[in-house]
Amino acid sequence: MAYQNVNASISPQDIQEIKAALQTVQKKLPFLITLSLEERRKLFKMGDKSLAFVNNSVTAAQSNRDILPASFDVEEFVQNYQLATTLTELLTSMRQLTEKVDDTLLAVGSDTMTSSLTVYDYVKTAAKKTPGLKTIAEQLGERFKAIGKGRAAKAASSS
Repeated sequence: MAYQNVNASISPQDIQEIKAALQTVQKKLPFLITLSLEERRKLFKMGDKSLAFVNNSVTAAQSNRDILPASFDVEEFVQNYQLATTLTELLTSMRQLTEKVDDTLLAVGSDTMTSSLTVYDYVKTAAKKTPGLKTIAEQLGERFKAIGKGRAAKAASSS
């Protein structure tokens, strides 16, 4: 579907209910952890390509407990596998929602910036003849001063 302007709002009550629902999700997953970048680098990754391998390993472990050392906890292995598949399913749903929120935010933000640029152009033009608008025009123009400096510095360094 092609992008169309979004014309919507979220009521304060809906915002509170959405936040409460997100808090409920977090409460239902109290075991979630946060890993450092270094910790993430060190861990094996179980992606889609590994799923069949892990699934077959679970089946092999359950069917052949006698070949595994007594210290290997088959039940914990199966529980971790089940949790991993459940979290993968949940993550897929959350990513779909996040993608929609992100795309909508990008579109609405773009529309808002476009409208803001229109306002800025009119304020700059009107500031030439309307008392009191010069300060507003300068305030709005601050957004572009940093960009201009960044571009000028980039151009100077590439010369």
